Amino acid sequence: MSASEEMDLTTSQPPAAFPPPLQALWWLKKGGLSVGPEWEQAHMICQEAEGELPHDWIHALCHLIEGDTGNAAYWFRRAGKPVVRDAAALWQDIREDIS
Repeated sequence: MSASEEMDLTTSQPPAAFPPPLQALWWLKKGGLSVGPEWEQAHMICQEAEGELPHDWIHALCHLIEGDTGNAAYWFRRAGKPVVRDAAALWQDIREDIS
């Protein structure tokens, strides 16, 4: 995502132009990187495209946020990524990688 495409969290939905992985990241950030309805939205997006690296990586982030480290580790392995324990840093890393 370019600097001109910053995430506007004041809206009720992510921009329609965002691809699904970016929409999932938007939902997680909108929800304050915590479990709640926004987390549910992000998790659903990830489940719809299991097996695709960005989705699996974000799926790991979802379970890290949830506190389910075993499930998060599974999704990190599926994504071929190292396990990370800092959700905010991971969110930023994913965002930079998929943008």
